[in-house]
Amino acid sequence: MQQGFIIPVYNHGNTLESVVSSLAGYKLPIIVVDDGNKKADKVYINLVAQKYSNVTVLRNKFNRGKGYSVCKAIKAAHKMGITHLFQIDADGQHDCAQCDLFLQKSKENPDALICGYPNFDETIPENRKSGRQISNNYAAFVTQTENYIIDAMCGYRIYPVEPFYKICRFAYIDSHMGFDTEILVRFIWKNVPVIYLPVNVSYPVGGKSNFRMVRDNIRISFMFARMTIGMWLRYPMLLKRKKRMQSESKSADK
Repeated sequence: MQQGFIIPVYNHGNTLESVVSSLAGYKLPIIVVDDGNKKADKVYINLVAQKYSNVTVLRNKFNRGKGYSVCKAIKAAHKMGITHLFQIDADGQHDCAQCDLFLQKSKENPDALICGYPNFDETIPENRKSGRQISNNYAAFVTQTENYIIDAMCGYRIYPVEPFYKICRFAYIDSHMGFDTEILVRFIWKNVPVIYLPVNVSYPVGGKSNFRMVRDNIRISFMFARMTIGMWLRYPMLLKRKKRMQSESKSADK
C-alpha cells in the first residue's frame, strides 16, 4: 500500500502551507492541484512546492472545480503508484491532527472508502447544517440505504485509487460542489464499503467560501437528477442489497 494526500486549491493559497506543514511528518506524497488560481494564490502554491520536496503540483489553466481537480489527481496518483489518496481541503477547516486514525483505518481496510463526518463547533453557519441534511437524505434515497450515510459532503476522505480511477474513466462526475456527494454515491453503487470516522471542523473567522448560492445549487440539483436516473437503472440490484442489509441488521439485533 502506498498512501498519499490530495489538496485541491482555489482561493485558499494563503492557508495551504499550514495544511501541508501539518502533513509533512507523514513523509507521504502530496498532490496539490492549482485550480486556475489568480496570481497571488499561485505565489503561495509555488512557495509551498519549493519548500516541500514531497509536493507535486498539478495545474488547471482555469478554474475547473473541486471534482475535476480531484479526478485529475486520481489519474496522476494511479500513474505514480499511489494506491490510497487522502483528500483534504486547503482552507484549514479540518483537523489534520486526526490523520493518524484515518490512515491507520485505511491500512486495516484497504478496500474501503474512509469517510469523515464532521464534528462542527459553534462557527458553522446554520444554512450549511440544513443543506448537509438535505444532501444526506437524498444520497440515502438514490443508494436505497437506511442509516448508512452519516455525511455525504465532508471533503476529508481516503479513497482507494483503483475503483475511483475506473469511475473517472467511465462516468461523468460533477466537477464542482456536487462532487463529494456524487462520488460517495458512486462508490456505494460499486459496493465499495464505507467506514465513517469523526473529524473536527471549524469555520475560520474571515475565511473564504467558494460556494455560490445560485450557481452551485443549480448544479447540485442537476447532479441529483442524474443520480435519480442512475438509481432507477440500478434499482433491482439496489433493492436486493437493501433487503440483504435489512436482514443482516435484524440478525445482528437478535
